[in-house]
Amino acid sequence: MKQIKAVGFDMDYTLAQYKPDTFELLAHSQTVNKLVTAFGYPPELYDFKFDWRYMMRGLIIDKKRGNVIKVDRHKYVKVAYHGFRSLSSEERDAAYNRSAVRDDYEEPAYGMIDTLFSLAEAYLFMQLVELVDTRPDKLPRFSGYDGMYRDVRAAVDLCHRDGSLKRHVAADPSKYIHDDPHLVSMLQMYKRSGRKLFLATNSLWDYTNVQACWQGQNDEWLRMFDVVVVGCAKPGFFSERRPLFAVSTRDGSLHNTDNGAPIIPLGAEDLPDDILGRGSTMLQLEVGDDDQAAVFQGGNYVDLHQMLGVRAGSEVLYVGDHIYGDILRSKKSLGWRTMLVVPELEQELAVGEATRATQFELKMLRNARADLDTQIQRLEWAFKQREIPPEALLQNQEQLALLRAEREAAKDRHSRLLLEHHQAFHPIWGSC
Repeated sequence: MKQIKAVGFDMDYTLAQYKPDTFELLAHSQTVNKLVTAFGYPPELYDFKFDWRYMMRGLIIDKKRGNVIKVDRHKYVKVAYHGFRSLSSEERDAAYNRSAVRDDYEEPAYGMIDTLFSLAEAYLFMQLVELVDTRPDKLPRFSGYDGMYRDVRAAVDLCHRDGSLKRHVAADPSKYIHDDPHLVSMLQMYKRSGRKLFLATNSLWDYTNVQACWQGQNDEWLRMFDVVVVGCAKPGFFSERRPLFAVSTRDGSLHNTDNGAPIIPLGAEDLPDDILGRGSTMLQLEVGDDDQAAVFQGGNYVDLHQMLGVRAGSEVLYVGDHIYGDILRSKKSLGWRTMLVVPELEQELAVGEATRATQFELKMLRNARADLDTQIQRLEWAFKQREIPPEALLQNQEQLALLRAEREAAKDRHSRLLLEHHQAFHPIWGSC
């Protein structure tokens, strides 16, 4: 941390942690409403129930087959569901694991469930697959699972564009956002350390202000930051040049800037005081009135570096929840130090600690199976090579049968215990 001069944060699922039981239910219900009212889906969708515990990050949607799959680091499909029907190992192998070349499982053929925002739409997709398979008459315009997936994505985008989600959250933030009593003190600690603090979020000013006011418990939250950039459009923010606008915190209006300095238009008396009053230099914009952060929209990392006064990406630490949009691009392109927020990690570690005895038994069973395999292979080879004297044949045949039985028992025990171990992390998908 000694080299870090600026610490930045994303907002959604970073500073603002949503309550999954209420926020994801809201996202699911609003998306269903858009499918019915805007995309012509049947009103039976309103009967869909949402289980916010069912999905997890790291899964992949097979758009063409209508499956949701879990893939390990070797690109082996370990778990797969079609709708809510679990595919057998034979079905999984036939679809994914027996090809000469393993699939990359990437867009456009597949959809990544890599953010917490994706969980509700993925569950809804599984419900639609179940509906079209069991009651095809309800979706007479069905033209493929991939088309249905596009409709779900378009409905989600529409929810964001028309403000359906934001209005509900703004009306009752406490219902949808966790109250973090330590957040303000953490930000103040960084400020006291002499580092610049910035907020860089893809959300626009109106929604960002609602979230931050709730977390800061008042409308003075801008004093905790040096720079606020909304509408970043990450990950493009880290590589593409876009116009930088100053945001009026009074009414949300945008004003042209010249690399962050305000451009004073004709009729300057009409310009809001909170913009005009900042003066025309980058330094004044950087601090703002009464140490209140200046707020901008758009731009890119060059503008941000100038406002923060950093000379290299290694002087910036950025905290976010999206591994691609927040972490990988900023780290690879700019050399930012990064910190990934993984809410699931707390439960993973707790379950891992609680199942230490199970893990030890699984390890012993794997070793026992390997040892039994070795003994069986040696005996089978001895029989094949006729190395066993006639008087010892019966005894060795009995020993071979006993070893095979022990191996089968160890395999059955290992399989059952491994399933129980995975289900301790998640009853459907196992460990993250």
